[in-house]
Amino acid sequence: MDKARIFEVTKKMKEDGIGQLIVSSPMSVYYLTGRLIQSMERMTALYINADGRTLLVLGKLFPQPDDIGVEVKYYDDTENPVKLLSEYMDRGGVIGVDKSWQAGFLLELMKLIPDASYVGASHIVEGMRRIKSVSEQQKMIEVSRCNDLAMEKLIGLVPKGFTELEMGERLLKIYRDLGAQGHSFEPIIGYGENAADPHHESDNSLAKPGDCVVLDVGCIKDGYCSDMTRTVFIGYATDEARRIYETVKEANRLGREAVKPGVRFCDIDAAARNYIDKQGYGEYFTHRLGHGIGMEVHEHCDVSAANTDIVMLGMCFSIEPGIYVPGVAGVRIEDLVLVTDGGRIDLNNFDRELTIV
Repeated sequence: MDKARIFEVTKKMKEDGIGQLIVSSPMSVYYLTGRLIQSMERMTALYINADGRTLLVLGKLFPQPDDIGVEVKYYDDTENPVKLLSEYMDRGGVIGVDKSWQAGFLLELMKLIPDASYVGASHIVEGMRRIKSVSEQQKMIEVSRCNDLAMEKLIGLVPKGFTELEMGERLLKIYRDLGAQGHSFEPIIGYGENAADPHHESDNSLAKPGDCVVLDVGCIKDGYCSDMTRTVFIGYATDEARRIYETVKEANRLGREAVKPGVRFCDIDAAARNYIDKQGYGEYFTHRLGHGIGMEVHEHCDVSAANTDIVMLGMCFSIEPGIYVPGVAGVRIEDLVLVTDGGRIDLNNFDRELTIV
């Protein structure tokens, strides 16, 4: 158990008027205890009281081999884990719960402790996770360096005639050879028309001359995730495809240049989006500019027009403008940035120039 992080949690609970907190997200439990517990449909709940008391309620199928700094209450499949949890809890007051806690567990607890108020409280731990410690920052730098190296090798495979799915399989071996544990998400490999679908699921498509190829990939290393996208062309690129590419590249630069402590996320989004609008492609940029990343590939941070939160030191997120014009080209260029007192560090340094393979 990370006592410093628990102390910070209780401090934020008091600020928000929350007396008791139930943390159920596996990654948030991992962040606080150092143990990644994937209990599937069975309940895992880390209970935190604002007075500092803690309890981990966990199925017997997931025994912890040694002391993790918090009392563990185990249950088997003949017991009601919510009832066990409720017996440890205070009556009344305000109880905060994760947005990911199953409704069945929450409804059961509301029956057992009916005289309490229940509020969503994922923001407490997720908000802490947005700010990366020095050691976390170093891990983000290293895993992104690994992704840069992998991207170079992956692009070298594009002209060799592999299907999209085969490219993903070969990428997994590349990651493991580089010391990573595997994909941080299922890679998005899109040839030609598939590249114009921002979340295309890789299939058995083969590339042909003139295709643009979107390569959106990431790995996990030492518990932290990377994510980047490059777009290349096979044989040649049409004039319109080149114009789209250069527009996305400049939007990526403008987005990264806008990152510094104290700016609003919506203003970073606007820096890239306004440029794409001026070039006449606004309707083809159909998603937010970026997302937070760390122990999970998508974390609590939204680089979008709807987010007026302020950027703070230690935050890490993506800048990924894209233009998707069916029948012409789909282009996305994505990089991770780390916010520093000098502005930001680009975690990805792989070439962004238009590339023909």
